[in-house]
Amino acid sequence: MDEKIRRIYVPMTESGFYILFCLQTPQHGYGISQQVRKLTGGAVTLGAGTMYGTLSKMEKDGLIAFYNEEEKRKLYQLTGLGREVLELEIKRIERLYKNSKGESIDE
Repeated sequence: MDEKIRRIYVPMTESGFYILFCLQTPQHGYGISQQVRKLTGGAVTLGAGTMYGTLSKMEKDGLIAFYNEEEKRKLYQLTGLGREVLELEIKRIERLYKNSKGESIDE
């Protein structure tokens, strides 16, 4: 992974994390926002500007790619690089959680 991509995306914003997490299967922007709302019990909502700005940046950086178009909606999916970044962030979050419980990262 390019060091520039690592610096930009890790640690990741909450909205960026949820967008990548949702794109493990092809999805369009509205579907992502609905899935995030459901996953977080409404605690996190993604505005259109945040959603489409982040999708555009992630596509430009190669983390996601256009998949298909359905009813005039663009569907995106995670790329190999996007999956790598998502896995790094999940490991980082898991480490933070373990540390908060007083566990070392070796456990």
